[in-house]
Amino acid sequence: MFQYTVRRLLISIPTLLVISFVIFFILDTAPNDPTGNLPLTIPPEVRADIRKSLGLDDPLAVRYAKWAQQFFISEPLNFIESTTGISIGNSENRTRIISWQTRGPVADAIAERMPQTLWVLGLAYIFGILIAIPVGVISAYKQYSIFDQVGTFISLVGFSVPTFFTGLLAIILFSVKLKWFPSIYDTTLVVKDWPTFVLQVKQMIMPVTVLAFFNASQLSRFLRSSMLDNLSQDYARTARSKGLQERIVVLGHVLRNSMIPLVTIIALGIPAIFGGAIITEQIFRINGLGALLIQGIYNADIPMVQTLTFIFAILIVVFNLIADIAYGFLDPRIRYS
Repeated sequence: MFQYTVRRLLISIPTLLVISFVIFFILDTAPNDPTGNLPLTIPPEVRADIRKSLGLDDPLAVRYAKWAQQFFISEPLNFIESTTGISIGNSENRTRIISWQTRGPVADAIAERMPQTLWVLGLAYIFGILIAIPVGVISAYKQYSIFDQVGTFISLVGFSVPTFFTGLLAIILFSVKLKWFPSIYDTTLVVKDWPTFVLQVKQMIMPVTVLAFFNASQLSRFLRSSMLDNLSQDYARTARSKGLQERIVVLGHVLRNSMIPLVTIIALGIPAIFGGAIITEQIFRINGLGALLIQGIYNADIPMVQTLTFIFAILIVVFNLIADIAYGFLDPRIRYS
């Protein structure tokens, strides 16, 4: 298993390097000028000095090398020093990726927005998985029952309707009409006592529910289909003929084999949900990574967009790696292939 993990990890490293260059090249060649939003009264020579200070007059290879050095070396070391207080090397000569819009480090802006996104997305995905697994198992085991038909209909609706529609519908129904929950997510709220904790929970209910409903609908359909394929396999009939309890056959054998395709959906869905959360964050006014990316696109903040886009790409590669390792645990034959 160790060799299998190392082999998958070694494949991921050059993949990330290629992806980083492609993202940098595409966004760097976009027709955006950081001096475009400056006042027209600024002389051309001052604009040229600003471009030179940002390194925009350097060749593409030099700009990419500086960005990669800042992303892979400088920023991780700065983060370790800021969190542990331990000095590593010479911090004075260590450069950072600077946002064209805020004129501050990109990593600091991302670290400031990250907790809001992780709270909403993390809880939504966990709830979605916890709902999808029992619904998918019961629907497959009791095929064509009332539970299966109702679950199939609800899952079809939840998977077909986009999150921006269900989000707006939830705001109209529960915020405007019933006035149960706030329609705007207050990212400045600090939980320090029971009333503020209740407010935090209330403002998280709608965005978490919208995303969890979408995720559970998708995952439950995949698990139901996979369970149906495995329930009729020879190994399931053999386990029953040996006298094993039906619960052990379904949960111990069939569910484990059915989880193999579901692991792919879950692992790849975690990075993908960040893309879907961009829309959801805009609807509920959550000041998270999605809002930060939209602001970077609107303001032509190329370093911010490059960094966020590459972080999303890293998530995809990392969770692909996690899925490959999970395959090895669920099916021992895979780790030796």
